[in-house]
Amino acid sequence: MELRHLRYFVAVAEEGSLSNAADKRLHTAQPSLSRQIRDLELEVGAKLFERQARGITLTPAGKVFLNHARLALLQVETAAEAARRAAQPDKPGFVVGFIAGQEVTWLPKTLRILREEAPGTEISFLSLTSPELAHSLMRGRADVGFLRREAQSTGLVYKPLIDEPLVVVLPISHRLSNAKSIDPRELTREIYIGPAKVAPTLRCVIDDYAKKEGISLQPAYESENLNAAISLVTSTGGMTLAPICAKNMLTPSVIARPLRGDAPTIPLMLGYNKSNTSALLKRFMLRSDELQAGMQKQISLK
Repeated sequence: MELRHLRYFVAVAEEGSLSNAADKRLHTAQPSLSRQIRDLELEVGAKLFERQARGITLTPAGKVFLNHARLALLQVETAAEAARRAAQPDKPGFVVGFIAGQEVTWLPKTLRILREEAPGTEISFLSLTSPELAHSLMRGRADVGFLRREAQSTGLVYKPLIDEPLVVVLPISHRLSNAKSIDPRELTREIYIGPAKVAPTLRCVIDDYAKKEGISLQPAYESENLNAAISLVTSTGGMTLAPICAKNMLTPSVIARPLRGDAPTIPLMLGYNKSNTSALLKRFMLRSDELQAGMQKQISLK
């Protein structure tokens, strides 16, 4: 069994389609991909996929194999990254990752603490989706991150920072733009833009909220990130739900309004890899309580 077999398998499982995996992820011909998957199933000794008219789904054996395949690929990438870092032992560096929109709130205090603890360290920053940031932490490409608690995050340690309320983002020209708060039922009467599968934590919070409110949110569009969601709100005249940090990225054509009643919240975490031996990371985490001071008031919707 070769690593490429595992990469092909994971790509097909995540896309739910041989053609999409071949074209979008692997840039290979579909017949060749189908052959590789068949070879993998023969080597494993179990059927991993069920072929259906509208795509493919994992068999029970495939679901079990997927978790192990992801872990195996992650371990290989982590080993490669560790080797690259070992090749440059004298180059001090520290990488902080943020979910897009969080930098405005958390960067100033973060940078101050790091500069105080290690003035000569080269500090760099990443802006990624939460799942991407979790993977970067697992692979050793980032030292600490401001992210959600992700299900696929082997080896990560999370420290809660704050619970962010979700807000409604809508065009400034919308009929409800002057409302002090938005009734959640209005979301069902307008073009609703939902988060894509690349934001599973946010999707889960919104789905639970819709169930609690007794409403059905059927997205007309799905956005892969906050920038895309804001662009779709502008171009379609619709609405979306986003963490309150979205207000840091709003263009003049859109606004954010609180939800009426008991608004859902999504936790923001400070995460790091427990195998990371960085002395600066340890010192930073010892002072992480300083980040929370006064932040509840700062992130409130004005």
